[in-house]
Amino acid sequence: SLFFPTYPPFILPRNPEILSPYIHRTTIQKMCGILGLLLADENCHVNQMLYDGLTVLQHRGQDAAGIVTSEKGRLHLRKDNGLVKDVFQTHHMLDLRGNVGLGHVRYPTAGSSSCAEAQPLYTNFPHGVCVAHNGNLTNAAELTDICRHQLRRHVNTDSDSEVLLNIFADSLIHGETTKVDGNDDAMVENIFAAVEKVMKMCKGGYAGMYLINGIALIGFRDPHGIRPIVFGSRKSPKSANGNEMMDYVFASESVAIDTLGFDLVRDVEPSEAIIITMDGKVHTRRCLPENECKFAPCIFEYVYFARPDSIIDGISVYESRLKMGEKLAYQIVERYPDHDIDVVIPIPDTSRTSAVQAAYILGRPYREGFIKNRYIARTFIMPGQETRKKSVRLKLNTIKSEFAGRNVLLVDDSVVRGTTATEIIQMARDAGANKVYLTSAAPPIRYPNIYGIDIPTRKELVAYERDEEQIAKILGCDWVVYQRLGDLEDSVRESGDCPEHDYETSCFSGTYVTGENINDEYFAKLHDLRNDSAKETRLKESTNGLPPGSHDGCENLSNDKRVRKVG
Repeated sequence: SLFFPTYPPFILPRNPEILSPYIHRTTIQKMCGILGLLLADENCHVNQMLYDGLTVLQHRGQDAAGIVTSEKGRLHLRKDNGLVKDVFQTHHMLDLRGNVGLGHVRYPTAGSSSCAEAQPLYTNFPHGVCVAHNGNLTNAAELTDICRHQLRRHVNTDSDSEVLLNIFADSLIHGETTKVDGNDDAMVENIFAAVEKVMKMCKGGYAGMYLINGIALIGFRDPHGIRPIVFGSRKSPKSANGNEMMDYVFASESVAIDTLGFDLVRDVEPSEAIIITMDGKVHTRRCLPENECKFAPCIFEYVYFARPDSIIDGISVYESRLKMGEKLAYQIVERYPDHDIDVVIPIPDTSRTSAVQAAYILGRPYREGFIKNRYIARTFIMPGQETRKKSVRLKLNTIKSEFAGRNVLLVDDSVVRGTTATEIIQMARDAGANKVYLTSAAPPIRYPNIYGIDIPTRKELVAYERDEEQIAKILGCDWVVYQRLGDLEDSVRESGDCPEHDYETSCFSGTYVTGENINDEYFAKLHDLRNDSAKETRLKESTNGLPPGSHDGCENLSNDKRVRKVG
């Protein structure tokens, strides 16, 4: 099988000043997708299942992908920048042998886009430990200093996932006083103690998995349950003669569990660790007292990130988006009882579900007015208005007959910078729309997110210090209606059997469940890291001014040279 490069088939310029436009996107960037599998049959391999599951989770991250497997005590790793289909070729898959493994797809929310920061990450001591992580540690800088100067552990990248790995590994070492193995209860207690220490030290929103080579697969979730992780199982094909054996899976979303043919058991609870030892025994524990765990899952999962066919914390993402559209429509009727909307058109893709329900409540036809070019992998913010227009128009095209002479209500899932929305509104006018109204399934985004979502800095947000009338003027629409925050929370609560709890809504409310204040020094540092000019500077300082790729050190972990048997 030939190995094809992960970059587009055109030559990128080596001059950093020419290349810099390619680094900024116009929308909120997704987080990461994680997947872990343990099969009861030691002679089965998880490589194809991990590949298939990561493909299903590809919407959560398109910058890098990685898989690590464990085969009878030997680890095999492949990771690189690019999509799942580009990173893993046939010869890579043949090397990824073993009945247990982790998979990861990434969008970098902190640090750089270096391939060295692609996950899973690995440390050899103790036992050989790997991590796949989704989220962001808000005290990563402090923890990095602790790792380097107190724990004497080498931190090789700027990734907070490496910090998460090293703290766990160090805690595991200090918890081991006797020789233990995967069947020893003492090892399970050591693992729980190590996860507890991780949760006490690491601040932020995170969900992840550890693979301890030859010992156990562990799924865990932060004390507030901000980032999602679900747990599934199925009867192993190896089960026979009444000897029932089980296969297990962890994933960011239930859709991966469904696709792989597993049954969804439940969500991992806040501060919980689920340990599955190599002999198939399952151990669960909440690692922190309940009074230290205020459950507040990220509400943006329901607005934008998760696939509509996923169920997160007992709530159907699809049903919640229908409710969002319903409440938007009622708000429009309340505020504009004599509205003259002729047609409701979604801005592809996430907003479709909300737009369908809004159209139904408003009693107006739902139409597809924009066609998306699915072969444009990414949308970037280019310098200058003309290049920005070209970028959006390459991605979307209008069906002019749906706009001509009509008053159009456009439905979007959220509005961030306003760059894309402005151009789409103009495209609707160019297609002949009489009036263009815009509504957002999410409230105005006015604050940065610190739990794993790469939202631009405050001053780059179109809603920063502006009301709806001012935003409409900037975007070029006749009026704009945002979802009310209370309506958004109710949309989610009403879509499943779930207890009353808060949600992580910091990008709308400015309230952070882990206690940070918008005026803290942390946010000033975040601005220095995330603003456009800082991103351009980092690119100029990178090697040759080119995006990092397979040339910068992403080698397979395994140097196994055994001859493979074919057939």
